[in-house]
Amino acid sequence: MAKKIQSIKGFYDVAPERQKLWRYFEATVLSVLDQYHYQEIGLPIVESTDLFISGVGTQTDIVEKEMYSWIDPLNSDNLTLRPEGTAGCVRAVIEGSLTYNGPTKLFYRGPMFRHENVQKGRQRQFHQIGVEAFGLSDPSSDAEQILLLSRLWKALGLTNITLELNSIGDPADREAYRKVLITYFEDNKAELDEDAQRRLYDNPLRILDSKNPSMQDMLNSAPKLRESISAEARTHFDSLCQTLDNHGVPYILSDRLVRGLDYYNRTVYEWVTKDLGSQGTVAGGGRYDYLVEKLGGVTTPACGFAIGIERIILLLESKALDGLMNPDIYIVNLGDEARSKALMIAESLRDHHYNIAVNMEGASFKSQMKKADKSHANIAFIIGEDEVEKKCIQIKLLREEGSQVSVKDKDVLTHLTSMIN
Repeated sequence: MAKKIQSIKGFYDVAPERQKLWRYFEATVLSVLDQYHYQEIGLPIVESTDLFISGVGTQTDIVEKEMYSWIDPLNSDNLTLRPEGTAGCVRAVIEGSLTYNGPTKLFYRGPMFRHENVQKGRQRQFHQIGVEAFGLSDPSSDAEQILLLSRLWKALGLTNITLELNSIGDPADREAYRKVLITYFEDNKAELDEDAQRRLYDNPLRILDSKNPSMQDMLNSAPKLRESISAEARTHFDSLCQTLDNHGVPYILSDRLVRGLDYYNRTVYEWVTKDLGSQGTVAGGGRYDYLVEKLGGVTTPACGFAIGIERIILLLESKALDGLMNPDIYIVNLGDEARSKALMIAESLRDHHYNIAVNMEGASFKSQMKKADKSHANIAFIIGEDEVEKKCIQIKLLREEGSQVSVKDKDVLTHLTSMIN
């Protein structure tokens, strides 16, 4: 027997039953994105390594230790499987001059890749839907994206998700704060773990993100960046909060929220849940007004977010979502002539947008009826030798005891329409 080859650690298949939840989620989020007039852009999964070094930041976990990078032996290019989507989207906007005629609102979807420790809600190939708006500096554009996410959670029936919100100001604010924070951490150096000490002088803001229990009291007492941002950044954030208040979107002000990527400024936020353990962030984003210019474009304000699809699917799995992608009708058929008739009827009904499952196994009547019930269809069509000869079918409501009628072939669509209406 040949050796069985298994999937790579952190790279998973999506089984058909789980794929139903993916399709349900994608149909829902695409509908909401259409409501907000976002247009889809397709992006490659392989980019120049320099794009992420320049865009994401050399002092981030992603660039330091998580990227899948290699040198292409054919042309010596330094390449990376994308670990996140914003940098690639910015590259596409610059390369395609997509803001030439004014602001543009885009979204993309697909796999991302990070060499991380695998656990529930964290894997090495994961999927995101990313949403980006370019050319819009007003805080109302930040608010609109948060409102979009709030609407999405409601459409999906997800309730236990909380918005955490902060402003990290502009680069000058952070540089001044950086010095204050370094002084504070130096005074408390004995309490810093190894990772925090490594970051102390390169990226002290990231220390605020630490989940180390022994550091929490010290971190909670650290100086607050939001208290020292400029008047302009403060006005921007206050306007955002007021808009969210006007729309009844609750939020928690989180002074330690800084996000893990270097390109953010001003608004940062995360939507978190307690239902997934330590990997509770299901969406996150904010403003990045300087990234387009940093990657070679003209100065362009921008904001965006990403949704972790696998984590949303985990939340949807805990809900009772019946009827996802189930057939409307399951056709039981006995014999070759009945099978031929079943296929004819199925194609005719598909022309009218019904979802039809036809049993193709030639199994017994009892076995086929079990499969009809297991398919979660509400209606079964039964076709045997008598039905072929009499040009009729038996229609059975699978969820109602004793409900079965004989209908002439020519009347099937009319009868079906009357049943559903």
